[in-house]
Amino acid sequence: MNVSQVSYFTLSAYFDIGPFKYGIFLVIMCVYMFIIGSNVLLIVVICVNRSLHEPMFLFLCSLFVNELLGSLGLFPFLLVQILSDVHSVSVPLCFLQIFCLYMYVNVEFYNLAVMSYDRYLAVCHPLHYSTQMQMSKVSRLVLFSWFIPLLNIIVMISLNASSGLCGNVIDRVMCVNYYVTKLLCSGATASNVYGLVYTFSVLLSLAALILYTYVRILKVCFSGSKQTRQKAISTCTPHLASVLNFSFGSFFEILQSRFDLSRLPAVLRIVLSLYFVTCQPFFNPLVYGLKLGKIRMACKTLFFHRRKPCNKRTSTL
Repeated sequence: MNVSQVSYFTLSAYFDIGPFKYGIFLVIMCVYMFIIGSNVLLIVVICVNRSLHEPMFLFLCSLFVNELLGSLGLFPFLLVQILSDVHSVSVPLCFLQIFCLYMYVNVEFYNLAVMSYDRYLAVCHPLHYSTQMQMSKVSRLVLFSWFIPLLNIIVMISLNASSGLCGNVIDRVMCVNYYVTKLLCSGATASNVYGLVYTFSVLLSLAALILYTYVRILKVCFSGSKQTRQKAISTCTPHLASVLNFSFGSFFEILQSRFDLSRLPAVLRIVLSLYFVTCQPFFNPLVYGLKLGKIRMACKTLFFHRRKPCNKRTSTL
Protein backbone atom coordinates (compact mmCIF):
# COMPACT_ATOMS: atom_id res chain seq x y z
CA MET A 1 0.00 0.00 0.00
CA ASN A 2 1.48 3.44 -0.89
CA VAL A 3 0.50 7.00 -0.19
CA SER A 4 -1.67 7.29 -3.30
CA GLN A 5 -3.89 4.45 -2.05
CA VAL A 6 -4.33 5.82 1.48
CA SER A 7 -6.99 8.51 1.64
CA TYR A 8 -8.21 7.90 5.20
CA PHE A 9 -7.22 6.43 8.55
CA THR A 10 -9.33 3.99 10.56
CA LEU A 11 -9.45 4.60 14.31
CA SER A 12 -9.69 1.10 15.75
CA ALA A 13 -9.85 2.01 19.47
CA TYR A 14 -13.57 2.80 19.28
CA PHE A 15 -15.99 0.05 20.24
CA ASP A 16 -19.78 -0.25 20.19
CA ILE A 17 -21.44 1.02 23.36
CA GLY A 18 -24.99 1.08 22.01
CA PRO A 19 -27.35 3.80 23.28
CA PHE A 20 -24.83 4.83 25.98
CA LYS A 21 -23.02 6.86 23.34
CA TYR A 22 -25.67 9.58 23.60
CA GLY A 23 -25.05 9.97 27.33
CA ILE A 24 -21.29 10.07 26.80
CA PHE A 25 -21.83 12.63 24.03
CA LEU A 26 -23.75 14.91 26.43
CA VAL A 27 -21.12 14.57 29.18
CA ILE A 28 -18.27 15.39 26.80
CA MET A 29 -20.27 18.26 25.30
CA CYS A 30 -20.79 19.73 28.79
CA VAL A 31 -17.06 19.38 29.56
CA TYR A 32 -16.22 21.11 26.27
CA MET A 33 -18.66 23.95 26.94
CA PHE A 34 -17.19 24.45 30.41
CA ILE A 35 -13.64 24.53 28.99
CA ILE A 36 -14.60 27.07 26.34
CA GLY A 37 -16.59 29.24 28.74
CA SER A 38 -14.09 29.24 31.61
CA ASN A 39 -11.00 29.87 29.49
CA VAL A 40 -12.69 32.61 27.43
CA LEU A 41 -13.97 34.22 30.64
CA LEU A 42 -10.48 34.42 32.15
CA ILE A 43 -8.97 35.71 28.91
CA VAL A 44 -11.60 38.50 28.82
CA VAL A 45 -11.09 39.32 32.51
CA ILE A 46 -7.31 39.64 32.06
CA CYS A 47 -7.62 41.68 28.85
CA VAL A 48 -10.20 44.23 30.07
CA ASN A 49 -8.80 44.74 33.57
CA ARG A 50 -5.73 46.97 33.46
CA SER A 51 -4.67 45.94 36.96
CA LEU A 52 -4.01 42.44 35.59
CA HIS A 53 -1.67 43.66 32.83
CA GLU A 54 1.29 42.17 34.67
CA PRO A 55 3.76 39.53 33.42
CA MET A 56 2.24 36.63 35.36
CA PHE A 57 -1.29 37.30 34.11
CA LEU A 58 -0.17 37.88 30.51
CA PHE A 59 1.56 34.50 30.61
CA LEU A 60 -1.67 33.06 31.99
CA CYS A 61 -3.59 34.63 29.10
CA SER A 62 -1.26 32.86 26.66
CA LEU A 63 -1.82 29.62 28.58
CA PHE A 64 -5.62 29.95 28.39
CA VAL A 65 -5.49 30.68 24.63
CA ASN A 66 -3.48 27.49 24.22
CA GLU A 67 -6.08 25.51 26.20
CA LEU A 68 -8.67 26.64 23.65
CA LEU A 69 -6.42 25.46 20.80
CA GLY A 70 -5.97 22.01 22.34
CA SER A 71 -9.69 21.66 23.04
CA LEU A 72 -10.55 22.73 19.49
CA GLY A 73 -8.20 20.06 18.14
CA LEU A 74 -9.89 17.28 20.12
CA PHE A 75 -13.47 17.83 21.23
CA PRO A 76 -15.33 18.58 17.94
CA PHE A 77 -13.58 15.61 16.33
CA LEU A 78 -14.31 13.37 19.33
CA LEU A 79 -17.99 14.34 19.47
CA VAL A 80 -18.46 13.52 15.78
CA GLN A 81 -16.71 10.16 16.18
CA ILE A 82 -18.83 9.17 19.19
CA LEU A 83 -22.06 9.51 17.21
CA SER A 84 -20.62 8.03 14.02
CA ASP A 85 -20.87 4.36 13.12
CA VAL A 86 -17.78 4.48 10.88
CA HIS A 87 -14.72 5.65 12.78
CA SER A 88 -12.47 6.97 10.04
CA VAL A 89 -10.78 10.27 9.26
CA SER A 90 -9.30 11.64 6.06
CA VAL A 91 -5.52 11.98 5.84
CA PRO A 92 -5.52 15.83 5.66
CA LEU A 93 -7.91 16.09 8.63
CA CYS A 94 -5.76 13.63 10.57
CA PHE A 95 -2.65 15.74 10.01
CA LEU A 96 -4.63 18.86 10.96
CA GLN A 97 -5.58 17.26 14.26
CA ILE A 98 -1.96 16.22 14.85
CA PHE A 99 -0.92 19.82 14.22
CA CYS A 100 -3.45 21.21 16.75
CA LEU A 101 -2.75 18.65 19.47
CA TYR A 102 1.03 18.66 19.20
CA MET A 103 1.09 22.44 18.94
CA TYR A 104 -0.97 22.50 22.13
CA VAL A 105 1.39 20.12 23.97
CA ASN A 106 4.52 22.00 22.93
CA VAL A 107 3.14 25.48 23.65
CA GLU A 108 1.85 24.25 27.02
CA PHE A 109 5.32 23.01 27.93
CA TYR A 110 6.96 26.28 26.84
CA ASN A 111 4.36 28.36 28.68
CA LEU A 112 4.83 26.41 31.90
CA ALA A 113 8.62 26.79 31.63
CA VAL A 114 8.34 30.56 31.05
CA MET A 115 5.91 30.90 33.96
CA SER A 116 8.31 28.94 36.19
CA TYR A 117 11.06 31.39 35.27
CA ASP A 118 8.73 34.30 36.02
CA ARG A 119 7.85 32.91 39.46
CA TYR A 120 11.53 32.23 40.15
CA LEU A 121 12.39 35.89 39.52
CA ALA A 122 9.42 37.11 41.59
CA VAL A 123 10.26 34.92 44.61
CA CYS A 124 14.05 34.65 44.51
CA HIS A 125 14.90 38.11 43.12
CA PRO A 126 11.94 40.34 44.07
CA LEU A 127 13.97 43.58 44.11
CA HIS A 128 15.10 43.09 40.51
CA TYR A 129 11.82 41.62 39.21
CA SER A 130 10.44 44.84 37.67
CA THR A 131 13.67 45.52 35.77
CA GLN A 132 14.26 41.95 34.62
CA MET A 133 10.65 41.27 33.57
CA GLN A 134 9.67 44.29 31.54
CA MET A 135 6.83 44.19 29.02
CA SER A 136 9.19 44.00 26.04
CA LYS A 137 10.75 40.87 27.53
CA VAL A 138 7.32 39.43 28.32
CA SER A 139 6.26 39.91 24.68
CA ARG A 140 9.41 38.17 23.44
CA LEU A 141 8.89 35.24 25.80
CA VAL A 142 5.26 34.81 24.70
CA LEU A 143 6.25 34.93 21.01
CA PHE A 144 9.07 32.48 21.72
CA SER A 145 6.59 30.11 23.41
CA TRP A 146 4.49 29.98 20.24
CA PHE A 147 7.04 30.37 17.42
CA ILE A 148 9.46 27.55 18.37
CA PRO A 149 6.66 24.95 18.77
CA LEU A 150 5.14 26.10 15.46
CA LEU A 151 8.47 25.61 13.70
CA ASN A 152 8.89 22.19 15.30
CA ILE A 153 5.41 20.98 14.31
CA ILE A 154 5.85 22.16 10.70
CA VAL A 155 9.11 20.19 10.39
CA MET A 156 7.62 17.11 12.05
CA ILE A 157 4.48 17.00 9.87
CA SER A 158 6.50 17.74 6.73
CA LEU A 159 8.70 14.70 7.39
CA ASN A 160 5.63 12.47 7.80
CA ALA A 161 3.44 13.92 5.04
CA SER A 162 6.22 13.58 2.43
CA SER A 163 6.63 9.85 3.08
CA GLY A 164 4.46 7.01 1.79
CA LEU A 165 1.99 5.22 4.04
CA CYS A 166 1.95 1.41 4.23
CA GLY A 167 -1.12 1.17 6.42
CA ASN A 168 -4.12 3.15 7.62
CA VAL A 169 -5.18 1.67 10.98
CA ILE A 170 -4.51 3.76 14.10
CA ASP A 171 -5.23 2.03 17.40
CA ARG A 172 -6.41 5.20 19.12
CA VAL A 173 -9.53 7.39 19.32
CA MET A 174 -7.68 10.30 17.70
CA CYS A 175 -4.77 10.90 15.37
CA VAL A 176 -1.41 10.59 17.10
CA ASN A 177 1.87 11.35 15.37
CA TYR A 178 3.68 8.34 16.87
CA TYR A 179 1.14 5.91 15.37
CA VAL A 180 1.19 7.66 11.99
CA THR A 181 5.00 7.43 11.97
CA LYS A 182 4.74 3.67 12.51
CA LEU A 183 2.68 3.44 9.29
CA LEU A 184 5.30 5.16 7.10
CA CYS A 185 6.87 3.04 4.36
CA SER A 186 10.01 5.16 4.41
CA GLY A 187 11.23 8.22 6.23
CA ALA A 188 10.30 6.90 9.68
CA THR A 189 13.98 6.94 10.65
CA ALA A 190 14.33 10.65 9.84
CA SER A 191 11.14 11.45 11.76
CA ASN A 192 12.22 9.39 14.78
CA VAL A 193 15.71 10.89 14.83
CA TYR A 194 14.27 14.41 14.61
CA GLY A 195 11.82 13.63 17.43
CA LEU A 196 14.58 12.29 19.68
CA VAL A 197 16.89 15.24 18.98
CA TYR A 198 14.11 17.75 19.66
CA THR A 199 13.03 15.95 22.83
CA PHE A 200 16.50 15.74 24.35
CA SER A 201 17.73 19.15 23.22
CA VAL A 202 14.64 21.27 23.87
CA LEU A 203 11.99 19.56 25.97
CA LEU A 204 14.42 18.12 28.52
CA SER A 205 16.06 21.55 28.78
CA LEU A 206 12.67 23.07 29.59
CA ALA A 207 11.99 20.31 32.14
CA ALA A 208 15.39 21.02 33.74
CA LEU A 209 14.53 24.74 33.87
CA ILE A 210 11.21 24.03 35.62
CA LEU A 211 12.90 21.68 38.09
CA TYR A 212 15.70 24.17 38.82
CA THR A 213 13.35 27.10 39.40
CA TYR A 214 11.19 25.15 41.84
CA VAL A 215 14.18 23.83 43.75
CA ARG A 216 15.27 27.44 44.23
CA ILE A 217 11.72 28.56 45.10
CA LEU A 218 11.35 25.78 47.69
CA LYS A 219 14.73 26.72 49.14
CA VAL A 220 13.47 30.28 49.64
CA CYS A 221 10.25 28.98 51.18
CA PHE A 222 12.11 26.92 53.79
CA SER A 223 14.78 29.50 54.59
CA GLY A 224 12.86 32.78 54.29
CA SER A 225 10.56 34.60 56.65
CA LYS A 226 6.96 33.59 57.28
CA GLN A 227 5.70 36.44 55.07
CA THR A 228 8.02 35.42 52.20
CA ARG A 229 6.96 31.80 52.58
CA GLN A 230 3.25 32.66 52.46
CA LYS A 231 3.68 34.87 49.39
CA ALA A 232 5.69 32.20 47.56
CA ILE A 233 3.16 29.49 48.37
CA SER A 234 0.14 31.60 47.35
CA THR A 235 1.61 32.60 43.97
CA CYS A 236 3.36 29.33 43.09
CA THR A 237 0.87 26.69 44.24
CA PRO A 238 -1.49 27.04 41.20
CA HIS A 239 1.43 26.89 38.77
CA LEU A 240 3.02 23.91 40.50
CA ALA A 241 -0.34 22.09 40.45
CA SER A 242 -0.64 22.82 36.72
CA VAL A 243 2.90 21.53 36.07
CA LEU A 244 2.23 18.31 37.98
CA ASN A 245 -1.10 17.74 36.24
CA PHE A 246 0.46 18.25 32.81
CA SER A 247 3.38 15.98 33.72
CA PHE A 248 1.02 13.19 34.76
CA GLY A 249 -0.95 13.56 31.52
CA SER A 250 2.21 13.49 29.41
CA PHE A 251 3.46 10.45 31.33
CA PHE A 252 0.23 8.56 30.62
CA GLU A 253 0.49 9.45 26.91
CA ILE A 254 4.12 8.30 26.66
CA LEU A 255 3.33 5.15 28.62
CA GLN A 256 0.51 4.16 26.28
CA SER A 257 2.41 5.06 23.11
CA ARG A 258 5.61 3.20 23.94
CA PHE A 259 4.36 0.14 25.85
CA ASP A 260 1.74 -2.52 25.21
CA LEU A 261 -1.19 -1.82 27.52
CA SER A 262 -3.62 -4.18 25.80
CA ARG A 263 -4.20 -5.98 29.11
CA LEU A 264 -5.89 -2.89 30.51
CA PRO A 265 -9.65 -2.39 29.92
CA ALA A 266 -10.41 -0.49 26.71
CA VAL A 267 -12.23 2.30 28.59
CA LEU A 268 -9.22 2.89 30.85
CA ARG A 269 -6.85 3.05 27.86
CA ILE A 270 -9.10 5.66 26.21
CA VAL A 271 -9.27 7.75 29.41
CA LEU A 272 -5.47 7.66 29.78
CA SER A 273 -4.98 8.67 26.15
CA LEU A 274 -7.32 11.67 26.52
CA TYR A 275 -6.14 12.83 29.94
CA PHE A 276 -3.38 15.18 28.80
CA VAL A 277 -5.64 17.20 26.49
CA THR A 278 -8.85 17.19 28.54
CA CYS A 279 -7.87 17.60 32.20
CA GLN A 280 -5.38 20.42 31.70
CA PRO A 281 -7.83 22.81 29.91
CA PHE A 282 -10.50 21.85 32.47
CA PHE A 283 -8.15 22.05 35.44
CA ASN A 284 -6.25 25.30 34.83
CA PRO A 285 -9.16 27.80 34.86
CA LEU A 286 -10.40 26.33 38.13
CA VAL A 287 -7.00 26.42 39.82
CA TYR A 288 -5.97 29.89 38.69
CA GLY A 289 -9.45 31.37 38.95
CA LEU A 290 -9.99 30.13 42.50
CA LYS A 291 -6.46 30.44 43.88
CA LEU A 292 -5.32 33.83 42.57
CA GLY A 293 -7.00 36.62 44.54
CA LYS A 294 -6.54 39.28 41.86
CA ILE A 295 -8.43 37.20 39.30
CA ARG A 296 -11.23 36.51 41.77
CA MET A 297 -11.55 40.21 42.56
CA ALA A 298 -11.46 41.13 38.85
CA CYS A 299 -14.27 38.66 38.14
CA LYS A 300 -16.38 40.06 40.97
CA THR A 301 -15.76 43.60 39.75
CA LEU A 302 -16.65 42.68 36.18
CA PHE A 303 -19.91 40.85 36.94
CA PHE A 304 -21.13 42.15 40.29
CA HIS A 305 -20.04 45.78 40.18
CA ARG A 306 -22.81 48.18 41.15
CA ARG A 307 -22.64 51.92 40.93
CA LYS A 308 -23.13 53.60 44.22
CA PRO A 309 -26.21 55.80 44.23
CA CYS A 310 -25.50 59.50 44.34
CA ASN A 311 -26.26 61.15 47.68
CA LYS A 312 -28.98 63.64 47.00
CA ARG A 313 -29.01 66.61 49.29
CA THR A 314 -32.41 67.82 50.29
CA SER A 315 -32.81 71.54 50.03
CA THR A 316 -34.52 73.44 52.78
CA LEU A 317 -36.79 76.35 52.16
